[in-house]
Amino acid sequence: MSAAGKAQPAGADRLRDGALAEDLGFLLARANSIALAAANAALAEHGLKARSYSVLALAAEHSPSQRELAEFLRLDPSQIVALVDKLEKRRLVERHTHPADRRANIVVATDAGRALFDRARESARAVELSLQARVTPEDHDRLARLLRMLAFPA
Repeated sequence: MSAAGKAQPAGADRLRDGALAEDLGFLLARANSIALAAANAALAEHGLKARSYSVLALAAEHSPSQRELAEFLRLDPSQIVALVDKLEKRRLVERHTHPADRRANIVVATDAGRALFDRARESARAVELSLQARVTPEDHDRLARLLRMLAFPA
């Protein structure tokens, strides 16, 4: 028992009460860590991880430049190159010369890449629904709006 006479939860659960429980940055990071672990496990059956899935999703929907990918995903350009290289090796994406800037590449999903994205999206969505099972649809919408405000401040 603690000094206050209350039984403390065992293990790491006892750590949840305190200053970090009120720290938005910590809570976002912890929720993200849990979500990434679950997403990576679900995406493994497709030979993807969350980052490669994100690149494939953006390539399938928008055909962005590598620079846009780096900026949007908040990754170093060298990380984008490595992710695109792996997807390209699997023939899921192709690099094309940017029509407005011959020095830049856009990343375009192949037919196989779009098909894999469609299947992987179902797995990712199932994980998301599982993680959010205790969240009402109204709270989900509110949380999504708040997170968009934080993620895209401009």
